[in-house]
Amino acid sequence: MKRMIYLLAALSAGAILMFMPLSCGRHRAPEEVEEARNDSIPPLGFWEDSLKMVEGTVGSGETFAGLMTRLGMQSDSAYVLSGKCGGVFDVRRMRAGNRYEAYYQLGTTPEVLKYVVYHNDKIRMTVFSCADSLGVKSVSKPVDYQVRVSEVTITQSLWNDMIRADVSPMLIVSLEDIYAWTLDFFALQEGDSFKVLYGQSVVDGEVVAIDTIYYSVFTGGGKTVPAILFDQHDGGNIYWKEDGESLRKAFLKAPLNFSRISSGFSYHRRHPVTGRVKAHTGVDYAAPTGTPVKSIGDGTVISAGWAGGGGNQVKIRHNSVWQTAYLHLSRFAKGIKAGARVKQGEVIGYVGSTGVSTGPHLDFRVWKNGTPVNPLSMESPSADPILPENRHALDSVYRLYRHMADSLASK
Repeated sequence: MKRMIYLLAALSAGAILMFMPLSCGRHRAPEEVEEARNDSIPPLGFWEDSLKMVEGTVGSGETFAGLMTRLGMQSDSAYVLSGKCGGVFDVRRMRAGNRYEAYYQLGTTPEVLKYVVYHNDKIRMTVFSCADSLGVKSVSKPVDYQVRVSEVTITQSLWNDMIRADVSPMLIVSLEDIYAWTLDFFALQEGDSFKVLYGQSVVDGEVVAIDTIYYSVFTGGGKTVPAILFDQHDGGNIYWKEDGESLRKAFLKAPLNFSRISSGFSYHRRHPVTGRVKAHTGVDYAAPTGTPVKSIGDGTVISAGWAGGGGNQVKIRHNSVWQTAYLHLSRFAKGIKAGARVKQGEVIGYVGSTGVSTGPHLDFRVWKNGTPVNPLSMESPSADPILPENRHALDSVYRLYRHMADSLASK
């Protein structure tokens, strides 16, 4: 919420910039730097340039005590240090492959290990004092929050085109979440485009997170679909079209992340195993065994078990009109059984090749009032529109975000 307030304040003040950090500073003269060094404590708690530094990574299966003794601590001191980590660092969660820097006192033989800096992730570090007074503390790198606008037109694939446009691929994940009910990201065409106003967190010059998408507009297939961030504070949907229609639908566009559609909806398909021509009133999504399968909407499990040629199947009643089925599963998710309530996006099973099947895939089927419908062309009912009392505010936010995106894009 604070970031949104900052964004709105910056815009109203006319501070429309390509990058807008939350903090700023000035360059200091050398004598000021030296004075600051004498009177302050550096972020890590010690001056790195006064010590010898050795970099490395945690080995496979290496324990906290094992790492510390390898770097030069006595085993009894490493044990005492591990006891001081409570509430600051869980020594059992030290991960193989994570980076560390070991700092040694200069001019001593053997070298004395003074500090170890362990990188929990791209932002958080844990500093261990390994000599004199043993201790541990957490340190976070400064995070620069930036507001950007990016425009990407599909020429090859959304992933490759975003990288080519110097946009973090993490933005794709956020867009997929927002448009999950509206767009099929596997069916994007050349010439389709996205324009996105968003915030990102940058550490050491690297984008570590896409924090917020404020506004996005998709153009393609003869339609334009805006997504406007607006929270009604009722726990409901927060992305809307300009007319107040929710981007959230009753059903997701697809029940899994798949590699391709291997067979479509047809009343005259030749079965790949039996060779017989018969109806295939579903869509086959080819995907690796074990790929999570999600319920496309809220509902109640009617059945979860063996379905003959359909193998392991889950069937769900969403309401008095809609039912769905998920066939050829390798196994069911925990708790999935007849009578269980499921939420939209909840994992109900995993892709397999059970029953009559030529390879791992999901056979997904939908019924409306008992009649099979094509999942790829069905129109999902919308969630509730925005509350009437919020309609004017949504319109104001929409015009604000659109103006800001246009202004940033012209820089």
